[in-house]
Amino acid sequence: SAMVHAGDETVLADTDFARVGLSVCYDVRFAYLYRSLAKRGANVFLIPSAFTVSTGQQHWETLVRARAIETGGFVIAAAQCGEHGNGRKTYGHSLIVSPWGKILAEGGDVPGIHLADIDLNEVQSFRSAIPSLGHDRDIT
Repeated sequence: SAMVHAGDETVLADTDFARVGLSVCYDVRFAYLYRSLAKRGANVFLIPSAFTVSTGQQHWETLVRARAIETGGFVIAAAQCGEHGNGRKTYGHSLIVSPWGKILAEGGDVPGIHLADIDLNEVQSFRSAIPSLGHDRDIT
């Protein structure tokens, strides 16, 4: 926290493949961020991560799957794994998750490349079946 400062805007990237919502590791804990990106058209969300082993074991899969389900989008969550030079250990378990919360690829705790077929029609199908993005209300 002493060397990193929070941003003040959400970021989308229009690619040839999809409209991508960009975030980082800690952001996965803020559901409203992903819903905001989804409402602005994101259908794929990228979450590069360096979760510690202890929090990764407890929260990683649940949070990533939740972000996919509540946005109706695909989540691609690349995650560092192993022990780093300073003795810090990261959890790994990179994930690719469908809008329905199905894990399409999971990386375990060793480095590697993990692939999955993504059909963006599934985003529209999910969002039509469960239109929760249009049902949000501000509650104070």
